[in-house]
Amino acid sequence: MATVDTAPAEPHAPPTPPRSCTPPVQRPPAAAVPGQPGSADAPGQAPAATLIGSVQRAMRLLETVAAHEYGAPAKQLARETGLALPTTYHLLRTLVHEGYLRREKGLFFLGDAAERLSSSGAQQKRRSTVADTLAHWRDSIGVPLYYAMYRDGEIEVICVSDSRETPAVEEWADFRETGHAHAIGQCLLSQLDEDARRDHLARYPVQSITPYTVRDNHALLRRLARMPRMEPVVERQEYALGTVCAAIPITIGATAATMALSLPSHQSDRLLPAAHQLQTEIGRHLGSLALSISI
Repeated sequence: MATVDTAPAEPHAPPTPPRSCTPPVQRPPAAAVPGQPGSADAPGQAPAATLIGSVQRAMRLLETVAAHEYGAPAKQLARETGLALPTTYHLLRTLVHEGYLRREKGLFFLGDAAERLSSSGAQQKRRSTVADTLAHWRDSIGVPLYYAMYRDGEIEVICVSDSRETPAVEEWADFRETGHAHAIGQCLLSQLDEDARRDHLARYPVQSITPYTVRDNHALLRRLARMPRMEPVVERQEYALGTVCAAIPITIGATAATMALSLPSHQSDRLLPAAHQLQTEIGRHLGSLALSISI
C-alpha cells in the first residue's frame, strides 16, 4: 500500500538529476524514396513498396498467438491469420528460434523475448504517466519537480520536470554521493531503518558541500531520527548556495520514494506553501499513481 509521509523542516535542495522520464520521441513513419513506386501513398502511411511482407506476417502471427492464453497449434494459427501452412511453419520455427515464441506439446505460446518487449512497453507507459503528472503539477504549482527512489542501496532520481521559467537545480556534485546534503537524499534516508542508513553513510560519508551542510554522520543520523513522518523534509542551501528545497516522503510497499521541489533562496517564503500543495496533490492522486511511481 502506498502512503504519503513527510519529514522534518530542515534545510535542503535537489540538483538537476541525471535523466528524466520524458517518453522517447516517436519517429515518423518511414518515407518513400523519391521516384520509388508507392511514394504517392496517403500521408502518414508507409508506402506499400517499402513494407516487408515477411515481417508483417510474423507480426500477425505474434498477435494471434498472444490472443490464445492457453496456446494454439500451427494449423489453427494458419487458419486465423490467413497464411499458407508451409509459410506459417517457417515463421513459427524462426520465431521460436529467436525466443519470441515457445512450443510446448504442439502448441505455441509467447516466448521470453516477446514478454520482455511487453514489459518494456508497460514500463515506458508508467514513466510517461509520471512525467505527465509531474509536468502538470510543475505548471500548476510553478516549481521544478523531482521524483526519486532509494533502490538497491542507491539514491536514484527517476524524473525531473522543469521549464525555462522554473529551471531545476544544476547537479554540480554527484547526486548519489551527496544524499546527506539535499532534501531528496535526506527524505529517502529518513524512510530507511537505522542499519540501512549507517550502511549508506559508510559508503557515502558526509562531506562538506556548502557552509550550511550538516557537519558529520552523527549529526545527520540525529537529524534523520528526529524527522516527523508527516511533514516535508526541508533543506536550505545545503547542497547548492542560493537554493532551497522540500521533499515529500512516499512509501510504496517496502520502497522508499519521494517527490520534491526546489526554489531560489530569495523565494524561500514560497517553499512550505508549495510543498504542502504538492503533498495535497500527491495524496489526492496517489492511488492511481502507485503502480506508475514504482517504475
